[in-house]
Amino acid sequence: MNNYDVLIIGGGSAGITAAARIRNRGLFKKIAIIEPSQNHYYQPLWTLVGNGLVEKEITEKPMKSVIPEGVTWLQESAVKLDPEANSVQTNKASYQYKYLIVATGIIPDWSFAEGLAETIGKNNVCSVYTYETAELCFDTVKNLEKGNLFFTMPMGLLKCGGAPQKIMWLTDDYCRRFKKRDDFTFNFVKEGNGIFGVEKYKKVLDQLVIERDIKTMYHSKLIKVDGENKTATFKNLETGEETTQDYALLHVVPHFKTHDFISTSSLANDKGEVEVDAHTLQSTRFPNVFSLGDCSSCPTGKTGAAIRKQAPVLVENLHSYHEGKTLEKKYNGYTACPILTRHNRVLLAEFDYDGNPVESFPFNQAQESYLMFLFKRYLLPWLYWNLMLRGLI
Repeated sequence: MNNYDVLIIGGGSAGITAAARIRNRGLFKKIAIIEPSQNHYYQPLWTLVGNGLVEKEITEKPMKSVIPEGVTWLQESAVKLDPEANSVQTNKASYQYKYLIVATGIIPDWSFAEGLAETIGKNNVCSVYTYETAELCFDTVKNLEKGNLFFTMPMGLLKCGGAPQKIMWLTDDYCRRFKKRDDFTFNFVKEGNGIFGVEKYKKVLDQLVIERDIKTMYHSKLIKVDGENKTATFKNLETGEETTQDYALLHVVPHFKTHDFISTSSLANDKGEVEVDAHTLQSTRFPNVFSLGDCSSCPTGKTGAAIRKQAPVLVENLHSYHEGKTLEKKYNGYTACPILTRHNRVLLAEFDYDGNPVESFPFNQAQESYLMFLFKRYLLPWLYWNLMLRGLI
């Protein structure tokens, strides 16, 4: 009873999409998903929640409503992986598998800055990176009168590398529309260098930094938050200098990590990710194990768009391996980042492993576009719930 042809860990975008595609192919009969959560979330809209443009409730659906028909939902938590024995231990039972797909995503870690874990969600410290804290951003912003606004962006494992600046642009736009932009100083704090990694889009965003009067603090890291006194301490990673500044709003992006049962397993690399071939998505150590999404070692942006391109590659290669064939399907690192620059404008960045633009539309996507806003706000969520999670795109 506890043996499965395909066992999938994770009921997020990656796990559900992969399960649906495998089920649609019909080759494997016993498929199961290990996922403890009651609800499933469409996270790309949380940035709009953080600016009051949508209600957070529309980003949530019951998990049971997205589990593919014919796939067993094991509402349990994985606690140990034993790929040598083809088994997964949960908090309730042990399961054997013929093939394993690891799609757990990554989890926020608020402990990287002193005092942050205690003050996130209060004292004007907010984040669009969780369902619980996203709407607090707008609740805070609309009541601000003046002061320093900081928007942080760490390096390393990170969901949606565009979100840290999206909420900044949206907040800037909100302040301009309500005639109070001159009362605030906007600061973009990034541990790395540059507003964006792909030159075509970077040029446009650099110009927006100038036009919107954004002060940049590159090579800087948040190291301490004093919520009661509303101060934040930053460290310059090049000089080692530390500065403490008052804030009116501190938008924080957490550091992320994989689950402990992954990082301590023989599947993981030194970063704790599931080590896979970047093109076939097959484990480099255990050929009957595959991984996709945020927890995999694929060196691309951690986005839903990346998962949409990874899932068909993984499923095709899983079937090829099962049939003793060469794994010919290749993932090229495609990812997409719809950057909200105003409440009704989007710059749609699409690129591959090499940073080459791979654009879907017959016009320059490096320009702010109302059409791309409609695409982001309305079409993409519909495609997600009705097609992607059903394995149809």
